[in-house]
Amino acid sequence: MGKENKNSSPKKFWEMKMSTDGSNSADIFIYGDIVRYQWDDTDVSASSFKKDLDNLGDVSTINLYVNSPGGSVFEGIAIHNMLKRHQAKVNVYVDALAASIASVIAMAGDTIFMPKNSMLMIHNAWTFAWGNASELRKVADDLDRISSSSKQTYLQKAGDKLTDEKLQEMLDAETWLSADEALEYGLCDVVQEQNQMAASISEEFIEKYKNVPKQLLGEQKASISATEMAERQKIAEESKANLAYLDTILGGM
Repeated sequence: MGKENKNSSPKKFWEMKMSTDGSNSADIFIYGDIVRYQWDDTDVSASSFKKDLDNLGDVSTINLYVNSPGGSVFEGIAIHNMLKRHQAKVNVYVDALAASIASVIAMAGDTIFMPKNSMLMIHNAWTFAWGNASELRKVADDLDRISSSSKQTYLQKAGDKLTDEKLQEMLDAETWLSADEALEYGLCDVVQEQNQMAASISEEFIEKYKNVPKQLLGEQKASISATEMAERQKIAEESKANLAYLDTILGGM
């Protein structure tokens, strides 16, 4: 990923606005990857999120709409804690997907709503690392502590519907929960009728995880436009032609 111009504002992964029904409530949309811009402390997403949240004023209800594959762990934990501390009642709507750290943010809801065709994905924290044996052992210990923090968030929401042992088993397995399964384990409060929204996923996201459900893979393929598909086909045909040309040259040597 190329570095953005420092003079331009990073694109937010959220949007906040007052509800249009005249009530003392606000709508927050967290769509797409949860990111952190590290090269300018004034632009880090968690601090900007807090500023926008404060600017909403004294709202009594926050409606949080989530469709995200996850992203930065610490950004997500900070956002979860901001919402938990807020005086407003927080209603969370998992519009299609709350995966990884996005599922932790969703746990900030006093009430969590999931359409029948939406999904929640939970897993242990992971990262890329390099270094000597001591440094790698420290990274592993840090990941255990991070995972433990997220684990407590799920357990707090689930109450007596989910044991520590069962949750750890699900985290180890990278578990994708349907709305009905999330309800069974206490990670959702209300199951709604299914909607037509597509999950926020990308090829890069699919490559990260091992248990992506087939229906999400199908949605990703379906989301490719006819123009993009034609362009991909053109590239494939050009690659075949180049290979045939090289084979002809090499064959004559």
